[in-house]
Amino acid sequence: MWRIATAASRGLLSPRGATPNPMPDLSIPSFFEDIAGGRSTLRFARGLQAAVDPRLDHLASAGSTFSSASSPETAAEVVGSLGLASSSIAHKAREFSEGIRHYGRCYWELSKARLSMLVVATSGAGFVLGSSSSIDLAGLCCTCAGTMMVAASANSLNQVFERQNDAKMKRTRHRPLPSGRIGVPHAAMWASSVGLAGTTLLAWKANYLAAGLAASNLILYAFVYTPLKQIHPINTWVGAVVGAIPPLLGWAAASGEVSLNSMILPAALYYWQIPHFMALAYLCRNDYITGGFRMFTLADASGQRTALVSLRNCLYLLPLGFLAYDWGLTSKWFALESTLVTMSISIGALLFVRDRSSKNARRMFHGSLIYLPVFMSGLLLHRLPNEQNEMTMAEPTRNDQALTEIVDSEGSSYKKKGKDRTQTRPPIAYASVAPFPFLPAPMYFPSDS
Repeated sequence: MWRIATAASRGLLSPRGATPNPMPDLSIPSFFEDIAGGRSTLRFARGLQAAVDPRLDHLASAGSTFSSASSPETAAEVVGSLGLASSSIAHKAREFSEGIRHYGRCYWELSKARLSMLVVATSGAGFVLGSSSSIDLAGLCCTCAGTMMVAASANSLNQVFERQNDAKMKRTRHRPLPSGRIGVPHAAMWASSVGLAGTTLLAWKANYLAAGLAASNLILYAFVYTPLKQIHPINTWVGAVVGAIPPLLGWAAASGEVSLNSMILPAALYYWQIPHFMALAYLCRNDYITGGFRMFTLADASGQRTALVSLRNCLYLLPLGFLAYDWGLTSKWFALESTLVTMSISIGALLFVRDRSSKNARRMFHGSLIYLPVFMSGLLLHRLPNEQNEMTMAEPTRNDQALTEIVDSEGSSYKKKGKDRTQTRPPIAYASVAPFPFLPAPMYFPSDS
């Protein structure tokens, strides 16, 4: 068999006395017809060729087999068409992957992903602090995902409203909107869809209180803080409120309520943001003036008030560790650790007060970046289970046990031993062990006279 195939490939199977064919018929249809002996395979080959490149449909509609197109020119045309089809598919695949990467980078920058992840970290810490001894990991993941989407929406809307201001500043002129890499309607649609999805996820998987806090924070950041940046320096304090809400959101998602001890981490974030943003505003004060933002440093050329405000808010952080221990949120070791880390950031602010230079402002800024993760890590490391959440989870068990004891005591209140009858506690006393004081008292059957 292999000898016949070799002879056919060399053109040696021509009839005796005939001139050997210098270009034997090696077309694909003839090969299928000779080997398979059927036309179903030929039809399959035609359909496959027509699907790869529509420009070859005229060969299938010619009314003859591919063997009639066995000339070198036609074979070259077929091979060229297949090459063009494959290159076209590769080109479209490359365009698709480049589009995915382009819009992925735009969405990443619009969302300010690193800032949004910091917000997610504070929300997750609030969820853990508000949990009992057991942490709902699925609820934690859903809360973090919903918070991430809402934060991404708020940051995207912020850039939509400030696109003209960002175009004037050096550090923001290369963002997607000022650089023209994405259109305003596209960015607004992205922000609206992701914000709605995040709020819906929190309402579905957490509770309506957490979803309400997320929606209110989105509105406060995009529609209050953002325009205030061009109107009044109070925008920094409004932005501090925005940053303090995510840990409260996480606590509410875990416990379903907001209590007094849930305010420790939000208070820390509120006071921490003031020196953090004051240092940033001092370092970028010329850029903010160019962009048209009315920051606190605009009316403080010497930087004295900026430094004093930073130091004052650092000192406000000192009692938070003792309050966390006193309110039963953490152990006593956190009070010591919190004091030490707060003293370090306060020393940086004090150095900035004494010498208002860019070096000291940058040192205070870097100190604030270290303070927050250390403070939150200490809270999580030394946290105590949320007693209110623990009582809420254990309440049905205790109620059932109390009711069971009541029923059992009713059944065994009176024991007859001959003529002796022994009475337990008065019936009205059973009402005091009921889960709620307004429940009806247990049934009382008087003894036989």
